[in-house]
Amino acid sequence: TGHADTSKWEWASNIHRDTYASYLGHFDMLNHIALCENESKARVKFQLLKKMIQPCGPPHEKMDES
Repeated sequence: TGHADTSKWEWASNIHRDTYASYLGHFDMLNHIALCENESKARVKFQLLKKMIQPCGPPHEKMDES
């Protein structure tokens, strides 16, 4: 969950990470993704874990509010 000061980037990153974690935790969903992408389950797991580091790219620079 977020709070009033959660940025759009932080919110989107949390949603993406939750989604990837759900895919990794549900065996049948992981099998489905691996089958659709014609990849091994281990490769799909690796790719999802790699995406969890920065799912929406690097954070934006905060602008000074002065």
